[in-house]
Amino acid sequence: MLYIKAPAKINLTLDVLYKRPDHYHEVDMIMTTIDLSDRIGLEARQDGVIKIISADRFVPSDERNFAYQAAKLVQDTYKIKEGVSITIDKEIPIAAGLAGGSSDAAATLRGLNELWNLNLTIDELAELGAQIGSDVPFCVYGGTARATGRGEKIEELPTPPNCWIVLAKPKIGVSTADVYGGLRLDGVVHPNTAKAIEAIDNKDYEALCESLGNVLESVTLKLHPEVSMIKEQMYRLGADAVLMSGSGPTVFGLVDSEARTARIYNGLRGFCDEVYTVRLLGERNTLA
Repeated sequence: MLYIKAPAKINLTLDVLYKRPDHYHEVDMIMTTIDLSDRIGLEARQDGVIKIISADRFVPSDERNFAYQAAKLVQDTYKIKEGVSITIDKEIPIAAGLAGGSSDAAATLRGLNELWNLNLTIDELAELGAQIGSDVPFCVYGGTARATGRGEKIEELPTPPNCWIVLAKPKIGVSTADVYGGLRLDGVVHPNTAKAIEAIDNKDYEALCESLGNVLESVTLKLHPEVSMIKEQMYRLGADAVLMSGSGPTVFGLVDSEARTARIYNGLRGFCDEVYTVRLLGERNTLA
């Protein structure tokens, strides 16, 4: 069995510029991986079958699963006769705005590259990933990056200033399609992506905290008041900056002191079951 780590991501910025003729939205966002990960196990099969195995009943076991799609895409593209059993041990909350499914797909691509001796470059794996979902190329690379286009154009960035992350996910699911469908770009406050990149380049924690922004909050916070409540609680408990990740509903807070994370974590646990304290991963994946 070959095991691969599939880390979650958070959006430090998420800007939507316009709707494209292909019905995707043109985005400009900064993402970074965090130390909250699923674990993907891959085992070769001789019968050509792709089998998804997971103890989590919310993980689809068919072609709706991004890891399944990744394996099928590799099989079809490179005429692979072998099959694979894919075991998914979930730690990343599902439908949370943390790219759990996309990261599972990216880990599957990286793992099958090794299992099936394909010798593909990480750029080739990212190109494959773009056929599965907009966040998959970033998850193939990992680390920190600016993502543009529909999310598939990746520009590597340095690791952000060192800090702690507290995550909280309310007991709701959010439809990404509904959030984008409800987005009205006239009047929204766009994040200053260039300022955020400058803060990352300079390892300036305070400037980074001031630069966080996500235009999708303008929709999700209206649809789900519990997300607003978590944001308010995080600030009240002492987080330095607070933002929703992706289309939500997960909210994260940046904290520069480990001692303060315990207070925020404990305060949130009073009304939110899924709360995590994690660090930034920062390192980009390589095939070396």
